[in-house]
Amino acid sequence: GKLYRHAPTETSQATLASVSPVFAVMKFDKEGNTTYFEKKKTELYQELGLQARDLRFQHVMSIATRNNRIIMRMEFLKAVITPEFLLILDYRNLSLEHWLLSQLASQLAGEGQLVTYSLPFEFRAIEAILQYWISKLQGRLNTLQPQILETLEALVDPKLLSVDRSKLHILLQNGKSLSELETDLKVFKETILEILDDEEVIEELCLSKWTDPQVFQESTSGIDHAEEMELLLENYYRQAEDLANEARELRVLIDDSESIIFINLDSHRNVMMRLNLQLTMGTFSVSLFGLIGVAFGMNLESSLEEDPRIFWLVTGIMFLGSGLIWRRLLSFLGRHLEPPLPPHVPPVLKKSQPAAGRVEIKNSLKADTFGLNRTLPNQ
Repeated sequence: GKLYRHAPTETSQATLASVSPVFAVMKFDKEGNTTYFEKKKTELYQELGLQARDLRFQHVMSIATRNNRIIMRMEFLKAVITPEFLLILDYRNLSLEHWLLSQLASQLAGEGQLVTYSLPFEFRAIEAILQYWISKLQGRLNTLQPQILETLEALVDPKLLSVDRSKLHILLQNGKSLSELETDLKVFKETILEILDDEEVIEELCLSKWTDPQVFQESTSGIDHAEEMELLLENYYRQAEDLANEARELRVLIDDSESIIFINLDSHRNVMMRLNLQLTMGTFSVSLFGLIGVAFGMNLESSLEEDPRIFWLVTGIMFLGSGLIWRRLLSFLGRHLEPPLPPHVPPVLKKSQPAAGRVEIKNSLKADTFGLNRTLPNQ
């Protein structure tokens, strides 16, 4: 009976252990030393004193604290920060691995250009990760901006009678990438703003305050380290806000350029329609007076065909009549298509306007003199 009860339990534990995911972990200590290892999720969260859901990384971007641990997620970057070390999970990414090996270790050791090098370890770790993510967003914007400006410059050219579809395809792809960048910036700002609005979370991010209170007296600048954390997060929030403003300006530029493109196309379309209308009126004029030639071309006998001057007379009447009708139609078209003239201003109003202007100038001069009279005694 005992064997029957315990056997399923041991089997289920072995099954769970075999199914549990394995993390590829890169560990950084305070001196910047790096170690690599692989560990199952069950063993890792037990060593860190966390729950299994804490290492689930449900959100695309999040910063949370659990049991004196900071859990950060920046899309593909997953990190767990403690007062003594930093763990990067699932680091096997080409761009991420290059940053980990070339920059992160030196920044955590205080050799980089971080502002928080004199503060506890968690400050340096948080700033290094935020700086990396802001630099990634800045790099994406720097890549998109010249491409969008170059494409718009080629599309907005008023000399073009048609739009290059390849340029439109490039602009569509860049616009999609710009929308993704705006979404990432918005999520990043919202994540930072949620922390800035909650003082307790800012206090919890200062891990050394709970492990070694003597470390957290005051910084070299004379302010509390919780305020240092708030200033740190606000700094990167402002950088994200600046990037969002630049991306928004690009979006407005794309929308304005689309309007200009449509206006240019409408203008060229109107020119072609007007030319087509003029040719149609010319064809109508020639056809109208061409009926005379049709009448003379019938197989009917009359005394007019015997006179050699009749041919030139009829031909002249046809061309002259067609030209006169065409000119009349063109003048009619011009009167209805040209913009109306501005309304006529009566001479009385024209004379009164300078007088009103002189009165306003005199009043302004009086006001200035009164202002001088009031300020001179004070001076």
